[in-house]
Amino acid sequence: MITDNQKARRKAFLSMIAVSELRQELMNRTDDGYDVIVGATAEHPLKFRSYDRHPNVTNHTRYGWSTAAGRYQILHRYAVAYTKTLKLPDFGPDSQDRIALQMIKEQHALPCVDRGDVAEAIKRVSNIWASLPGAKYNQNTHKMSTLLEVYDKYFNKYTEGEK
Repeated sequence: MITDNQKARRKAFLSMIAVSELRQELMNRTDDGYDVIVGATAEHPLKFRSYDRHPNVTNHTRYGWSTAAGRYQILHRYAVAYTKTLKLPDFGPDSQDRIALQMIKEQHALPCVDRGDVAEAIKRVSNIWASLPGAKYNQNTHKMSTLLEVYDKYFNKYTEGEK
C-alpha cells in the first residue's frame, strides 16, 4: 500500500517528466499534454483527437522521425506493448500514467521517487526520456536544478490539501 505522500511524489515526478518533455506552455494549451503529438509547440500544438489508442503518427522533428505521443511522449511500439501487458483499455490519461509508472518501475527508480530521491530517479530514467539530464539522445536536456524546482512545485501542489 502506498501512502498519500508517495502518491504525491509519483504525481509530481510524472508532472516533472511531462514539463521536461513538453514544456508547461504546451501543457497549458492542451489536455495537460495527454493529447500531444511529437513536434508540437505552444505556438503550434499538434494534438490527437481520440484516446482510444496511441495515434501512431510519425512526425519528423529536428532530431529525426518519431511516433512519440501523449504527456510522456511514449513511442507507439511501447504503447502497444504496455497496453497489452498492463491490460489497459485505451491511451487515455490514466493509461498513459500507468505506462510511465511502469517504465519508471522497470528502471528501479520507483523506490527513489517514493522516498523523494528525485535526482537519482531522474538519472535512472534518463535512458527513456530524451529531455532529462544524462540522456544519450543528442537532444536538448534540462538542468537537474531546473527539474528539481519543477518537481518541488508540483509536490507542493499535490500535498497542499494534506496540511
